[in-house]
Amino acid sequence: MITTSNLATPTRAPRKPSGTVRLASIDVEWTKNYRIKNGNRPFCYSVVWLDLPARAPRQADLADVPFHFTSVYVEDADEQPALVRSAANALRTATNSADLITGHQLCSDLAVLAATADRPQPTIDQARASWKQRNAPAEGDPRYLDTRFDAGHLLTGTSRRLVDVCTELRLDVTQPELRGTSMTALHRRWLTDADATAREKISVLNVRHSLSTAYVAAHAAGLGHWAPEGLNVNRVLAATTAGAWDWLTSPTFHTLLGEPCPSATAPRSPSREPRPPARPPSSTP
Repeated sequence: MITTSNLATPTRAPRKPSGTVRLASIDVEWTKNYRIKNGNRPFCYSVVWLDLPARAPRQADLADVPFHFTSVYVEDADEQPALVRSAANALRTATNSADLITGHQLCSDLAVLAATADRPQPTIDQARASWKQRNAPAEGDPRYLDTRFDAGHLLTGTSRRLVDVCTELRLDVTQPELRGTSMTALHRRWLTDADATAREKISVLNVRHSLSTAYVAAHAAGLGHWAPEGLNVNRVLAATTAGAWDWLTSPTFHTLLGEPCPSATAPRSPSREPRPPARPPSSTP
């Protein structure tokens, strides 16, 4: 498997500063085949770590908060069981280190990992159980916050797609990787043609998902904010992951780093028309 990280030991959590709340954001990419049982196959995942002040005069400005990340991608389809085991280890690390674990519709990612495991994975099973009980976590356990279901109090639109949630909240998450193609097609180009650029595009997309989810979760939990004019997630991502993937130096990606934020000025789709905001979930501070 191909592991990319800004941690000296990617399998371990970074050192947690005192007086902070640790957030671990997890996103899994998988091919989709609903015509057969367990036809969805995971091939890539990432974890992003944020450490935010636990007690401060005001919420942290997330544009100024550094993050750590680890990205894992299969080199061939036969490595899927190893990827699931690696993801289970990442979940175990997050459970032992983080105060808040998040993902966008994380239940689906966990279900795909569980269904394709080649052996029992108690850590994944426990994470699924904890997700179901996320509004009433057991004492001493990390809290789960799913940005698809638990951030409604921040939103007026009806769409809960991550890109729509981020755009409504003025997080620029423009995705040039998917222009004129699909994630499945990109992954196929990696497996059949060893197209490294295709793999890098998905890796960057996946880390962007984890990072933007972390930002939404931090905001939903009252731990962080960004400027009213918005936050260019691609700019933050490029600065922290510089040198990790050649795709980040491409002219196409470079155009995302200026002003204004492209997704912040995108036209509103009918699914994002305003509606009365929902109440915050009971577990949100």
